[in-house]
Amino acid sequence: MKLKAINFTDKFTKFTEHWSPRVIAEMNDYQFKLVKVEGEFVWHEHPDTDEVFIVIEGCLNIEFRDGKVALETGEMFVIPKGVEHKPTANSECKIMIVEPKGVVNTGEADSSLTAQNDVWI
Repeated sequence: MKLKAINFTDKFTKFTEHWSPRVIAEMNDYQFKLVKVEGEFVWHEHPDTDEVFIVIEGCLNIEFRDGKVALETGEMFVIPKGVEHKPTANSECKIMIVEPKGVVNTGEADSSLTAQNDVWI
C-alpha cells in the first residue's frame, strides 16, 4: 500500500481545463474529483445521487430554479438527488466534487461541456 497524502495544490497544477473533473481518490464506490470552473455551466440534474460541492479556492454560485446558494473558500453544499442546478463562477474557482463512481458531470443533459469520465491525475 502506498502511503502518501494527496496535495490539492499540486493536483490542481496538473490540468488547466475548466468544467473537466479529475479524480484524485476513491472511497468505496465514491470518487473525489477536483474541478476548475469559470463562467456558466449547464442546467442539469443527477436523478439517482446527491452531489457534494466543496470550494477549495474562490467563489461558486449554484443556481436553482427557485434561488441560489453562494459558496466561498472553505464552504460546502450538498445538492439532493434529482434537483436541477447550474453552477457558475465569475472568476476561476477550484472545487472538489464528491459523488459515486460513474456519474457524468452534466447528468443527462446533452452539452458540449460533458467531460470524459473517470480521468485520474
